Amino acid sequence: MPNKIILASKSKVRKEILDRNNIESIVEPSNVDEDIVKESLIKEKASPELISKNLAELKANKVSMKKIDNIVLGADSVIDLEGEIISKPESREEAMKILKKLNGKSHFLISSVCISKNGSMIWNYTDKAKLTMKNLSDDELKDYLSKITDDVLYAYNVYQIESEGRNLFISIEGNEDTIMGLPVQKIKEYIGSLK
Repeated sequence: MPNKIILASKSKVRKEILDRNNIESIVEPSNVDEDIVKESLIKEKASPELISKNLAELKANKVSMKKIDNIVLGADSVIDLEGEIISKPESREEAMKILKKLNGKSHFLISSVCISKNGSMIWNYTDKAKLTMKNLSDDELKDYLSKITDDVLYAYNVYQIESEGRNLFISIEGNEDTIMGLPVQKIKEYIGSLK
């Protein structure tokens, strides 16, 4: 098993998940322009799973080209609402629009992870969870948003499942680590298989 992996992400949550699972990691953000890649893939009618996988791979490959002989982990999560990809909000107004779209409906949260070495993917895994949001009034949505700090809002899309965000949902089917952006059990299995 490698001593340390490089996490090609500045996500504090992903780092915390690795730490909690005793996977030593060093953070080295990829700084990939996700929006350009996402728009291009959407134009090509790529599935949400493929978009998530491609972004995770791109991040891991980019960092692993610079970090020769290191194991690099890239990750990406997308929200799939009836085939529409919902991106992270860039303002509180946009967050409100997203919450209204998700309100009373089911959506999938798809998380992909990719491990690369020397610029090439050597392993990947994609998982998804189904979340069904309560039917909330505009006032309830505003109240929820008023409790969320900017760093949480812009880092987690519009809900942080491990805290206030859980209250938005009637049902959550799937792995919580997947919803938080890192299906860590599969990563542990793969890293454990490396000699």
